[in-house]
Amino acid sequence: MPVELNLNYTQNYVRPHELEAVWPQVAAAHNSLHAGTGLGNDFLGWIDLPVHYDKEEFARIKAAAARIKKDCQVLIVIGIGGSYLGARAAIEFIQSPQYNSLPKDTPDIYFAGNSISPTYLNEILRLCEGKDICVNIISKSGTTTEPALAFRVFRELLINKYGPEGAKTRIYCTTDKARGTLKELAAREGYECFVIPDDVGGRFSVLTACGLLPIAAAGCDIDAMMRGAADARSAYSAADMDKNDCYRYAAMRNILYAKGKAVEVLVSYEPAFAMMAEWFKQLFGESEGKDGKGLYPASMIFSTDLHSLGQFVQDGSRVMFETVVDIGTPRADFFIKEDAENFDGINFLSGQNMSIVNDKAKQGTILAHIEGGTPNIVLKIPEMNAYEFGFLVYFFEKACAISGYMLGVNPFDQPGVEAYKRNMFALLGKPGYEEERAALEKKLK
Repeated sequence: MPVELNLNYTQNYVRPHELEAVWPQVAAAHNSLHAGTGLGNDFLGWIDLPVHYDKEEFARIKAAAARIKKDCQVLIVIGIGGSYLGARAAIEFIQSPQYNSLPKDTPDIYFAGNSISPTYLNEILRLCEGKDICVNIISKSGTTTEPALAFRVFRELLINKYGPEGAKTRIYCTTDKARGTLKELAAREGYECFVIPDDVGGRFSVLTACGLLPIAAAGCDIDAMMRGAADARSAYSAADMDKNDCYRYAAMRNILYAKGKAVEVLVSYEPAFAMMAEWFKQLFGESEGKDGKGLYPASMIFSTDLHSLGQFVQDGSRVMFETVVDIGTPRADFFIKEDAENFDGINFLSGQNMSIVNDKAKQGTILAHIEGGTPNIVLKIPEMNAYEFGFLVYFFEKACAISGYMLGVNPFDQPGVEAYKRNMFALLGKPGYEEERAALEKKLK
């Protein structure tokens, strides 16, 4: 199995019978999910997506990715939240966090529209100077402030550089199938469009065109990715306590939460996992954080963060548990040679691969943290490639849905996200928000 669950490091905190005791809740969540009777059942398209995706569109995605590789040196991917996190996570997981700096035959990929920072936008524009550019705008409506603002800027840049006709061959829209501002613009201007399915929410959308187009443009094998997700779908299709590690993980999260462990820290010992952790945080944070409930999803990259946050994990307030993603074989290893002078005193590390040192650091850290009062769940994956990415994405998506239903929330909506938007629109003077603006400005005084 590409994802192996190890619960041995939770034994001091959770007794064996506790998992069995909550299994009826797991089974009920499974039944609600697969019968489509639970909360948010309009957004269950991700469940069968790995096998029932649009094969014609999938072929168009691969053809568009091939054109992007041929036409441009820089691909700008514009989106926010689920519209960009999954793609960026995949590229770093499969290729490298240094993807843009390494030699390759694919374009550099920069992500815009995920903030309102003028500094960040100007820096991306500088990186595009003197280079051929393509743009992939990802937005269901086309009016979300952050990506809409970035798209306005990059669309103007392309029109000025290539003319209206040239620009239309370099703009790719991933949007609603039939309606919305972006869909209307694309139809009017002749931009190629890909579909954000109506029944797949943004944080579950990495295996749709939202993620697949930029991932394919980066040279990743999206066929292998979908095979991984399809195999995970098959592996986690039944509520069998002895075989379904995905459901056992979801159950253990809820047991630890009920015992006062309110923070889940996703840990990896590979920097290439950092953006995957950011995707994980949106998936679980936006799905479970509502109705005054939910685990707070955090992340750390060890051993780096052991020198900054390790003290808190070891000896701070006992509010957290760790989920460690243990990657079996690194993409590249490094042999440590002996130094005759041994000036740094680390010859005891010589004569072995650096991956062994990393692994021993992981083992020592897990033991220290559980002795300090922090339970550890371990998820082992064989390596970091496209197949494993697809499998792990589906593992977390399914676990999130089951966990959310066990918690008693709707894992597929995000009502709290709208509050900041309303305030921002009012303070910026958007028409229709005049009364709210006056009230907010009074509060700010």
